[in-house]
Order: sequence, then structure tokens, then C-alpha cells
Amino acid sequence: MDEQDKLLKHMIIEHKMVIADVKLVADFQRYILYWRKRFTEQPITDFCSVIRINSTAPLEEQDNYFLLCDVLPEDRLLREELQKQRLKEILEQQQQERNDNSFHGICMFCNEEFFGNRSVLLNHMAREHAFNIGLPDNIVNCNEFLCTLQKKLDNLQCLYCEKTFRDKNTLKDHMRKKQHRRINPKNREYDRFYVINYLGTWVAHLVGHLTLDCCWGYDHSVVRSSQAHALGMKPGDWSDWEEHPDSAVCLFCEKQAETIEKLCVHMEDAHEFDLLKIKSELGLNFYQQVKLVNFIRRQIHQCRCYGCHVKFKSKAELRTHMEEAKHTSLLPERKTWDQPEYYFPTYENDTLLCTLSDSESDLTAQEQNGNITIISEDTSKLHALKQSSILNQLLLHEGLKN
Repeated sequence: MDEQDKLLKHMIIEHKMVIADVKLVADFQRYILYWRKRFTEQPITDFCSVIRINSTAPLEEQDNYFLLCDVLPEDRLLREELQKQRLKEILEQQQQERNDNSFHGICMFCNEEFFGNRSVLLNHMAREHAFNIGLPDNIVNCNEFLCTLQKKLDNLQCLYCEKTFRDKNTLKDHMRKKQHRRINPKNREYDRFYVINYLGTWVAHLVGHLTLDCCWGYDHSVVRSSQAHALGMKPGDWSDWEEHPDSAVCLFCEKQAETIEKLCVHMEDAHEFDLLKIKSELGLNFYQQVKLVNFIRRQIHQCRCYGCHVKFKSKAELRTHMEEAKHTSLLPERKTWDQPEYYFPTYENDTLLCTLSDSESDLTAQEQNGNITIISEDTSKLHALKQSSILNQLLLHEGLKN
């Protein structure tokens, strides 16, 4: 890309030549070589629109620029042909990777080795470490993709906010607590690893609304930009939450606090609910705390007392009942709330979940014992998705043509 930018700059400065929508050209090198040959056969004005600048100035100060774009039928056909050729190459590469059983890779998070098909490693990282980069069948050049991600982790860089940390444990703790075990959707470096980016706009439009969270190209930046604007932050530093801490909300009322310590004091004084004591007495790790918080959030949202299972008409009535009956501290049996369904928050961006913590040594021991289950994307209909994938239709079409 650096060499491409240098070439484009040279063409503008030295030859007054501009290529329109250059980012949409599927194979830039072939495109340039084709037009280089054509320009030796006919005058450039036969192909390019001439744009005169400073037209009202004296003749010696006027200048002509040449615009090459797909308004010219020959250019449009060339771009379409290059797009088809690139798509064919990518689909062939992807098909080869899908059928390849000689893959060898190492998990970025636990260093476990995997052999066979690439999907084994990708599914392991999604299932065991909640790190999901999409379905294996949506990815191409997988080895290069994994090497790119591994290099960032080796450089102690968070894959989501891309901040750099002082050591591996700090980075690991940050990515876990901030739920940053995902890649940055604004980083266009990853575009080339997702097949959908080679399929053309009509396919992207067709499948985009079906697999927004699986396919690359979905813009998650709109909400972040509005939040950054509201806080008066400059573009690029939206992830610096330390300077603009979010407030965590009480489990039982609307009280907010910037630290879990302050919030715990409030919940103990106002509701006789001691979260830190419960954590200590029950020996809860980070993920069990998450499930407990999500369980309580859901019960309160549904206006149901988790101590006696009575449902009320409003949260105010529920709160009065739980405080008078002292049911806030009357937790049900562990098997009631220690369920996989409570990995998922009741409210989006629940800041309280990000303030929960446990010691790094405890977490490491638990991970080694395999006691932590991470639920990734719903794969119950994975077989049906594979059977109905538009990629199968494209591959079949190419096979029939060949």
C-alpha cells in the first residue's frame, strides 16, 4: 500500500494523472500495467476526461489534469474483469483452506497446539476464550490472519482498543475485564481476511443484514463517535475510559457510583446486600460474579423477588418488599444462578460487570483446571448456514464454468 500511494502521488505531481475510486480496483498492479500499455498505443486524451484548473487565469498559469474513471466503458469492463479474477482466486484459496487438514496452529491464549483443519483452532478460541473472529468459512488467508493477531499480542497490544501495556498479565487482565477479546472493527488491515470484502457490493448487500456480527465491514463506530463527541474527546482516543469513567448502577435502585467500592458501600447501607462478602464467602471467581450480577439484574428487571419468587407490579413495590423481608441477601441455591444463560448481560454496557475482579493467580488456576466455560456465538444452526451459504453457490457456478 505504501508503494501504491507513492505511485499515485508521482502520477499526480509528474503527469497530472488521477485515477477515480482507486480503492475499488481489485488488482491495482494489473490495472496499472493494462493502462500503461494502452497509453503507448493511443493518446491519453482518448481515454481520460480533461479537467482544466485556473481556467480564468492567464494561459501560462492554467493546467490540465487527466481523470481516468469507469465512465469510460473500457475502464469499467477492466475493473469488472479484475474483480471477477480476484474473486475467483480468493474463492479457490478459501476452498483450499476449508479442505486442508494439514493445518498446525497454536492458541494465542493458552498455547495449546491444534492439528487438522483451521476450524478446530478458531472454534476452540471462540468456545474456550470468548475470542470470536467469525465463522471459519468466512475467513481466507487464515495463517496470515493469525500471525497478524499474534504479533500484536507479542507487542503487548490490545486487539480491540489497540492500546499498549507494560506486561502480558496487565494486557490479559485488561482484555478480560473490559471485554476486549475481539478485534477492532475500524482497523481496515483485517479487511483482506474476510471473503465478503471480495464479493462485490451486490453480495455484501444480500448477506450483510443476515450476518452482521460474523462478517467484516459492519461499522460499529457510529455509537463510539457520538459518545466521544458528547465527552468532548478527540477522534482516536475514545477508548481512554480512565479520564471519563462510566458510573456503575446499583442492583436494586437508580443510585450510581464511579467505583465498585462506593457502590458496594451504598448497597450494603441502603439494601443490606454485601456483594464483596458474598464473593468471599462463596469463593466466586470473575465469571461466577458476572453470572450472579446478571441473574439479579434480570430478576429485578422482571420485578420478581429472587428470595421468595413473588412477582410485583413495579420495581418500587419489589424493592420495598425485599428490604422489609430482608430478601436482598437471601440468595437462591448456586445452581439457580450459576448457569451459562447468565453470562449474557440484562442491560447493554453494564459498567458494573467491568468493575468486577479477582486475583490473576486465581484466574490462572481456574483456567488450567478447565472450570470456566465461555459461550460464543450461537452455532446451533451452523450446519444449515453452511448448506445455504452463498459461497457454495458461487463455487458451484465457477466449477460449472470451468
